[in-house]
Amino acid sequence: MEYLKIIAFTHQQIDLKALGKLVICEQTLDDRLRNIQSELNIKEIFYVGTCNRVEFIFTSADEVNKAFINRFLHVLDMGLPEEYMEQFIENVSVFEKVEAFNHLLRISCSLESLVVGEKEILAQVRKAYEACRVAGFTGDYMRMIMNRVVKTAKEVYTNTNISKNPVSIVSLAYRKLRELNMCGNSRLLIIGAGETNKNIAQYLKKHKYSNFSIFNRTIEKAENLAKDLNGTAYPLSALADYDQGFDVIITCTGATEPIITEEIYAKLLKGDTCKKVIVDLAIPNDTAPEVVENFPLHYIEVESLKEVARKNIQERYDELVNAEHIIDENIKDFESVLRQRKIEIAMSDVPQKIKDIKHKAINAVFADEINMMDDNSRAVLERVMDYMEKKCITIPMVMAKEILVKNS
Repeated sequence: MEYLKIIAFTHQQIDLKALGKLVICEQTLDDRLRNIQSELNIKEIFYVGTCNRVEFIFTSADEVNKAFINRFLHVLDMGLPEEYMEQFIENVSVFEKVEAFNHLLRISCSLESLVVGEKEILAQVRKAYEACRVAGFTGDYMRMIMNRVVKTAKEVYTNTNISKNPVSIVSLAYRKLRELNMCGNSRLLIIGAGETNKNIAQYLKKHKYSNFSIFNRTIEKAENLAKDLNGTAYPLSALADYDQGFDVIITCTGATEPIITEEIYAKLLKGDTCKKVIVDLAIPNDTAPEVVENFPLHYIEVESLKEVARKNIQERYDELVNAEHIIDENIKDFESVLRQRKIEIAMSDVPQKIKDIKHKAINAVFADEINMMDDNSRAVLERVMDYMEKKCITIPMVMAKEILVKNS
């Protein structure tokens, strides 16, 4: 791992808005990496760009100092103003050799993510590598690196609890809702058509809920969400007159005063005395306190979910020790794999050289004697030569690996 290097710009040192200026669009990626490769003595390279990190993983014999990074960014040619160039150079993270490999493993295992344990980062790294591999920017070395990255991440996600418990408010709210065993034809009123309600609606749609009524101040947004859910759209002003009944209300608006007042809730019930569900993900809450106090209902709201999220995040952090142990074991094992690969590459000419010796022996050195043999004797000799060829190829390889393991 002597030549493995990483230049990293991450959320830990750089504001996310500024970081976005380093994200490379797919259309220009190949040209930019090709320039980097040709002008900076870089053999293999791939680029990872997400919402909270931009990283370049590459092999180079050169020292990665400030001058190298400055040249790297200029060759990259992102059109950055000078103040941004200075900010990026001052806040870059550089990793080399084993430290670089460890960093890449930690990224892929989501130990360095904004939310520890989110599996999406592994898919993002794999996709980024694959795009660069197809474009010809990586070779055998990065192939081995990525094989070990995927293996390690899968072990971490399988053998630890680092990703087991959800931490987003939307996923926690949906899990709470599912715990109430609502039937698939439950009548759902969705109040607000912003991102939060869109996300929880996708969970519901995925799990076959289908009876949606969407209310929103801007009717066009309600109609867009209703179209996606195959539901019905209403203006928010029509909420008090809605008379189709409901089982669940999911609400998240930007209102400063409660949307679901005691009066509106009573109208919505239309005399129904069954226990209902309100999922209120708004801050401040869309549900008036009197509704929660005076009506029988299951009430799921942000503050209670935040406590669960904090607990789940802490449990994920507690798993870091186990994840880091798996990473350390894979690094040690990979060093041996790399040495074996070096032997394989160094001895890659051996099979052909032995074949050449065999060919010369049969067709030149002993050609006259072999031509004097009968067909049966010649066939036996060819089988002996084939056997010797295989053994002469295999034995040096095996012995070299055994010596390597013993010395390790």
